[in-house]
Amino acid sequence: MLHRDARHLALTEVGSEGQRRIAAGTVLLIGAGGIGCAAATYLASSGIGHLTIVDFDTVDETNLARQVLYTPADIGKPKVEVAARRLRELNPNISVNAVEQRLDDAALSAALESSQLVLDGCDNFATRFQLNDACVSAGRRLISGAAIRLEGQLAVFGPDFDTGPCYRCLYAEADESLDSCAGNGVLSPVPAVIGTLMAVEALKYFAGLDSDTSVLRLYDAAAADFRSVKLQKREGCPACAKKTAR
Repeated sequence: MLHRDARHLALTEVGSEGQRRIAAGTVLLIGAGGIGCAAATYLASSGIGHLTIVDFDTVDETNLARQVLYTPADIGKPKVEVAARRLRELNPNISVNAVEQRLDDAALSAALESSQLVLDGCDNFATRFQLNDACVSAGRRLISGAAIRLEGQLAVFGPDFDTGPCYRCLYAEADESLDSCAGNGVLSPVPAVIGTLMAVEALKYFAGLDSDTSVLRLYDAAAADFRSVKLQKREGCPACAKKTAR
């Protein structure tokens, strides 16, 4: 373990105490697609203690270009089962739990109780809104990522939703033009860029490093450029305004 984690231990920003917190960390990852595969790979290789992956889908041939945990031999198999097996092979020292289902509100609340941090790698607004509202209610940090065409975005929300914005402050309602990469297309490495950055934010959280929770970071692959947009708490937000009013 010490030899495996040597590069983290050498970092003054992480060190032995930060790596100990990473090894004790519990993460709930929603979505085992291109973003989720990249995030899960680096969380596992970095020694995150416990990772729960939730996805109800099976591996399809169209996934293989960007969802790097899967091979042609996995087509038709549940994504979470394949992903969990590969991640355990990558790092036998971690615990990986595969949940092959959509989570209703009660199941999601139960999953949040045993998770310190949530990563949103799903591909539709309905699930994103459900996950955001649950994180606001539970006071959990939410790391959200999305990718479509040649663009990606990343934002970190909470756990203080009394003063900081939530995902619904960014999107008050669904934008169906961005709901899926199936019709819009996506350049294969773009989800991996976003998923990797989500893993960075997760590791920073456990290591005790600060993250700006009021910024949306936008990645433009065509221009090879990042830009940041300041986020504000939305007055009357259906999720976090209720939190403030309590």
